[in-house]
Amino acid sequence: MAIQRMDNVLIVVEDLDAVIAFFVELGMELEAKGPLEGTWAERVIGLENVRQDYAMLRTPDGHGKVELAKFHQPSPLTPDPANPPANTLGLRRIMFAVDDLDDTIARLRPHGAEPVGEIVRYEDLFLLCYVRGPENLVIGLAEQLS
Repeated sequence: MAIQRMDNVLIVVEDLDAVIAFFVELGMELEAKGPLEGTWAERVIGLENVRQDYAMLRTPDGHGKVELAKFHQPSPLTPDPANPPANTLGLRRIMFAVDDLDDTIARLRPHGAEPVGEIVRYEDLFLLCYVRGPENLVIGLAEQLS
């Protein structure tokens, strides 16, 4: 087998602390935070003179991770359009399983989260919705029904 696991997903952000607070409120745990620079990083990502801060967050089960990066140098680029629709090519969302969908949305609202569409029941299996959080970050939430 060539793959062992999916380690993490990287999200480039402007307000590192606000996005950390959003994911912590969701239930993730801050694992590490600090500066990241040096020739090894530049060689891996293909940029020169890199200076950034990063944070690594993990799901409570320890299996899933989200890495956040705030670039100081080179300056980050803004996507166009800034608020792309769901059919835009590329990574559109990360899905999380939650215990209580309504409670999760209520806890995330003070962090700027708003549902993208509606809360929808998928058969007798899940309640699902997409939430747009800080920096137009879209996450999916799924509550498994009994």
